Amino acid sequence: QVQLVESGGGLVQAGGSLRLSCVASGRTFSNYALGWFRQAPGKEREVVAAISRSGGNTYYVDSVKGRFTISRDNFKNTMYLQMNSLKPEDTAVYYCAAKYTSTNYYHLGIDDYDYWGQGTQVTVSS
Repeated sequence: QVQLVESGGGLVQAGGSLRLSCVASGRTFSNYALGWFRQAPGKEREVVAAISRSGGNTYYVDSVKGRFTISRDNFKNTMYLQMNSLKPEDTAVYYCAAKYTSTNYYHLGIDDYDYWGQGTQVTVSS
């Protein structure tokens, strides 16, 4: 069992920055591929960024490329999402997720993931 706890959300003006953190406990953190997802009101949950076990492979959805950076610190059992140049359309609840894997690939499907955090609200005002 893995427990994931997100933090760092909040209210920010357009153009501002936030850094989300996801702290994991329960199992060997480096055995898990990780991802950040978001869900806006009335919309489906979507992948924002994903990262492999080692951190060497990353993925970003087109809408956040060049603005968001995903990273992980396997010694601190923590994953981060640095979000710069935020836009109102980035407003959503952001979730972190973990998938146990023996490979060093990232994963993009919601159903791929085994564990989820409770979510943190990000609101970007115009």
